Amino acid sequence: MDKKEIRLVISGTYSTGKTTTTTALSIATGIPLINALSAREILTDLYPGRRFQDMNATELLALGLKRMEERIREEMALYQTSGSFISDGSVMNEWIYGTVRMKVGINPGSSFSHRMAKAVLGLPARGFFKKYLDAYGQVANQHAKQWYTDTVHLPIEFEMESDGHRLVSEKYRMLSDQELKNAFISIGLEPKLVMGSQVERVKKIVELYHLPLVVPVEEAVKLAETRIQKNRETVAQRIIEQYSEPGLKEKFLIMTKY
Repeated sequence: MDKKEIRLVISGTYSTGKTTTTTALSIATGIPLINALSAREILTDLYPGRRFQDMNATELLALGLKRMEERIREEMALYQTSGSFISDGSVMNEWIYGTVRMKVGINPGSSFSHRMAKAVLGLPARGFFKKYLDAYGQVANQHAKQWYTDTVHLPIEFEMESDGHRLVSEKYRMLSDQELKNAFISIGLEPKLVMGSQVERVKKIVELYHLPLVVPVEEAVKLAETRIQKNRETVAQRIIEQYSEPGLKEKFLIMTKY
C-alpha cells in the first residue's frame, strides 16, 4: 500500500454525528466519501412502508446484508480510482448492531409488550441467529482488517435524534458504542477517540493524520450540514409517503413474527 493512501473509518453508534463529521471531512480534505446507500434509503427500497421498530429478524438480517453489499461495492470502486476513502461507519456496524439486538431485543425502540412478545417468540431461534452472527462477524472482521488503515471513534455526546423512523433505546446505543470500539481493538485497529463540535472534530482528524485541506473546515461543515439535511428530508418524506398505519390484525402479525 502506498503510504499516502488512507482508508479511514469514522466509527460510532446511532446519533453520534458521524455522517456530518464524515461528509465535512471529505469536503474539507478532498478525499472521496463512500457513497453507499444509508440504512433508511435501503429500507424504502427493500421493505417499503416498514418501520425499523417493527422489522422481524429476517428483515433485519436482509437489511444488514444489503448494507454490507453496498459498502463493499463502493469501497472497491473508490480503491480502484483513488486508493483512499473516508467511510461513514463500516462493515462492522451492521454486525455489531445485530449482536446487540440479540442482547437487548431485536426491536429496542418498540413498545414494552412488543419487545416481550418478540423475546419469548425468539427463544427457539436464538441458537441459529447466534451462529449466523458469529459467521457474519468473521467475514466483517476479516474485511475490516484487510481494507481499513485507520479508525476514528466518535463517542456518544449528543442526545439521540427522535425522527420516528429508526428508534433504538439508550441501552442499545451505549452497548453498541462500547462493542464497536472493542471490535476494532480486537483486530489491531484501535480507534482514536475524537470529541467536540463538528468543526473541532474535523480539525482534530485533519491534524491527527496530516490530511490535505482544500476547503476551510468551517465552510465544509456548513456544506455538509446542508447536504445531509436535504437528503434526510427527502428520505423522511419517502418513508412517510410509503407508511400507512397498520390495522389491529396487521399489528398482531408484526408483533408475533420473530
